[in-house]
Amino acid sequence: MDKLAVINASPLIFLSHGNQIELLRHFASRILVPEAVAEEIQMKGQQDITVRTLANTSWLEVIPSVPIPDVILEWGLGSGESSVLAFAYQNPGMEAIVDDLAARKCASYLKIPVRGTLGIVLIAKRRGIIPKARPVIESLIRSGLYLSSSILDEALKRVNE
Repeated sequence: MDKLAVINASPLIFLSHGNQIELLRHFASRILVPEAVAEEIQMKGQQDITVRTLANTSWLEVIPSVPIPDVILEWGLGSGESSVLAFAYQNPGMEAIVDDLAARKCASYLKIPVRGTLGIVLIAKRRGIIPKARPVIESLIRSGLYLSSSILDEALKRVNE
């Protein structure tokens, strides 16, 4: 697999805190992290697991942030989300991994392929990388991922759980 994806802070935070960062490895061979996202994560301090994960995981590659096009700036997103979408926008077909609803709507508007943390788990279950999605999702929820019960139920139905 020689697939690249660009990721925002929240999926990195949830997956590293939930001990599930390796799921990303099965999704893409290299995960690109714009500098704006890396800086946001590094503000947590050297003891944070996400900071250590970013520093010690070779396939998480920090890249320079690119200029944000006006069409993305108009959405008023955070610098991380904007940087992720700008990079994906400039690289057609590249998937953006973001959880923020406004960022996902912007991606949809710009026809940028997008996936969230939950989507990564569902792919892992479908590919047989994990035997059950529910325990992984529950771990991510304990790590701070917010999912309504209706979204959780719908997601689990999609993978026959």
